Amino acid sequence: MDLKEEHPELPLLPQSPRCSITIALLTLGGLIVVLSGVWLLGTIFWLHKPPSTEPHRPPPPAVGRSPNGTWLQPESCSQIPEAWRFDCYPERGVVVTAEMCHARNCCFIQNSQAKTSGWNGVPWCFYTPEYPSYELVSITDTEIGKVGKLLRNKKTYYPKDIDALQLEVLYEDNRLHVKITDPAEKRYEVPIDVPVVPKTASSNPSYTVDFIKEPFGLIVKRTQTGTVLLNTSIAPLFYADQFLQMSTSLPSRFIYGLGEHRSNFLHDLQWNTLTMWARDVPPMELTNLYGVHPFYLSMESDGMAHGFFMLNSNAMDVALQPAPALTWRMIGGILDFYVFLGPDPSSVIAQYLDVVGKPAMPIYWALGYHLCRWGYKSSDKTWNVVKEMRNYGIPQDVQWNDIDYMDSALDFTYDTMNFSTLPDLVKDLHKHDQHYVMILDPGISNSLPSGSYWPFDEGKKRGIFINDSNGDILTGKVWPGLTAFPDFSNPDTHEWWYQNLKSFHEKVPFDGVWIDMNEPSNFFDGSLNGCPENELENPPYTPGILGGTLKAKTVCASARQKISTHYNIHSLYGLMEAKATERKITDKRPFVISRSTFPSQGKYSGHWLGDNRSQWKDLATSIPGMLTFNILGIPLIGADICGFGGSTTEELCVRWTQLGAFYPFSRNHNSIDEQENFLPSVLNTLTIAGQPNTTLWVSSGQPLNLIVSLSEDGLAKGDLYWDDGETLDTYEKDQYAYIYFTVEQNTMTSEVLHNHEEAAYITVETVSFYGVKVEPENVTVNSQEAAFTYHDNQVIYFNIVLGSYWLQISDDFVHFVIR
Repeated sequence: MDLKEEHPELPLLPQSPRCSITIALLTLGGLIVVLSGVWLLGTIFWLHKPPSTEPHRPPPPAVGRSPNGTWLQPESCSQIPEAWRFDCYPERGVVVTAEMCHARNCCFIQNSQAKTSGWNGVPWCFYTPEYPSYELVSITDTEIGKVGKLLRNKKTYYPKDIDALQLEVLYEDNRLHVKITDPAEKRYEVPIDVPVVPKTASSNPSYTVDFIKEPFGLIVKRTQTGTVLLNTSIAPLFYADQFLQMSTSLPSRFIYGLGEHRSNFLHDLQWNTLTMWARDVPPMELTNLYGVHPFYLSMESDGMAHGFFMLNSNAMDVALQPAPALTWRMIGGILDFYVFLGPDPSSVIAQYLDVVGKPAMPIYWALGYHLCRWGYKSSDKTWNVVKEMRNYGIPQDVQWNDIDYMDSALDFTYDTMNFSTLPDLVKDLHKHDQHYVMILDPGISNSLPSGSYWPFDEGKKRGIFINDSNGDILTGKVWPGLTAFPDFSNPDTHEWWYQNLKSFHEKVPFDGVWIDMNEPSNFFDGSLNGCPENELENPPYTPGILGGTLKAKTVCASARQKISTHYNIHSLYGLMEAKATERKITDKRPFVISRSTFPSQGKYSGHWLGDNRSQWKDLATSIPGMLTFNILGIPLIGADICGFGGSTTEELCVRWTQLGAFYPFSRNHNSIDEQENFLPSVLNTLTIAGQPNTTLWVSSGQPLNLIVSLSEDGLAKGDLYWDDGETLDTYEKDQYAYIYFTVEQNTMTSEVLHNHEEAAYITVETVSFYGVKVEPENVTVNSQEAAFTYHDNQVIYFNIVLGSYWLQISDDFVHFVIR
């Protein structure tokens, strides 16, 4: 029984007689001793405690309210370091005031040197560490990981908060997969195939996952080193219908990937926001470009590497700040992300490709020299360029045409007046082991008389075009005038597209297809009739898209497609078109180059870096562009050699041609009415190691030149994959040879890991070793002494008598020893 309830007049504690001064002093002294002991024990414990691997977090300010209920900014807001201030008012073009910021219950500190919030990068309005977020109210084990429930008790400043979420954590070998979804209502998810793992990771995974209950957070650490790879507790989680936000600390400032943007290979973390929403715009800094790739590779301070992939196709901002930290802001979909454990960069990329799909093996001639121009203006002029290349003996594998080959810019047609000899040109190319590629744009003219243009008439009949929000065919404008846009999310569209390609191939037997303008690009903002005023066109938050709206130079966000609204799948348009175009018309490997790209694009196409300019800066930025797209799983990548827009100079074109020889996809291309980039005087400047020929097909039968670049400690390794260059699925059918080379202790050996008759045609003529510090006394090749030359730049070069040393199919078919 409660004593207070029975005798309410009694005090809570029994009365005691008053203490004497002596007792009081003794009591006080004892208290001091106890407190001193506690302090001493705590100090000893702290000194012996191992250093924390947790990332630095700013001190939490106290939150309070004034008597009238308005928000009081705590003094401790100023204690949060600038680098750790997470933007509470990320809207673009807004001058944030204290009142606006406090209305969101956030800290406000104005930088006196800045004209507007974020002018110098540091946000004026930022979250308190105790800002309301979700609480992890339950979590249970499953066969493949854990499932939890998240609840939010306080509304945010964006509409349609989702108060209850489901957390799914999947423990997979060498990667962690996390999905946060709305259990009450199905939301849009990116429709690309990802692996389904039936069982959990091994008993000794390379990572650990810790869960923070309130405010909810995930902390992922590398088991071997304790390095924190992901920590989402540093800022609040948002999950509203049209606004999702998640932040994480980063273990270092070394972040790569996050395409497509024109930037350095290493991203700048000094308050740098990267926007992702496919856009037709000549490459420039600080804007969203043609493709969307929400994947980054991070190098840790100890040299290990990990990756992160956010599987989301909605418009988004990725905010980098010097803490170092990163914030994802997306306006739809779900939170669906992977952490790849590496531990080295190549392993990270391999693990990423295990999820999105490995790139296809290109047809061999794709690696040769390509020549194109917008503005040949006739097939005879195109043919004369090809003949001129042959007369100079300049290697050329592929000739291209831009839209000027078409009849009035209509897809699947050619100008029978100016390009009347196009079929004959293509046949002549084939006779010389050369190939032909032409451009296709997705916009299909919808303004021709009924019955005069099969692609539109048949497409309308089958219902394969993108519709507006009223269900009518959306009308845009591209090169042929008013157009309709095929809906490549519809399987019926793929069949219609294939029939058009096949029909045109019977007239002009092209070898590859260049798909352009597929963001999709539109000369209108939205459509001929504009776009409706609704939440899809005007979301509560709009990322930093060039033009300021989702519809800028593309179709309406509210447009209807087979699987979802354009709002959700806009950035997938190029990927879906590439998948439709890649369908095999012949029994050889397809060749497709696409401007707009998305993760898994490498399975279907290569990419070029778009409409660059004839400037030295464009030459330089092509290098990080090549490296970035290899990280993103699209290795068949190139840039327009000598520049697309503007007129080149001879010096620039010479240097760019030299660099372009190392592009995986090497194409010279420039714009209409500009000085022609193709300069015979430039291309005679080419020096290709050993013996070049006019095409790769002819060159492939000639001896190889082996180059060995030694590390500081005299090591090297490399491999050679060899097949017939054009047959489909040679790897799957075991129709290839694979040879692995290693160098150590002054000896190079090779091992045939996979045997095939194709390798019987491989010979080596010359070998160069770079990095040999001391001139050797002798060199033997397959136990026979060989003559050699040693250069002062630490290079050994020797010529193998042609035919004497075949790369024989055996366990060791070539063996070099340097003494």
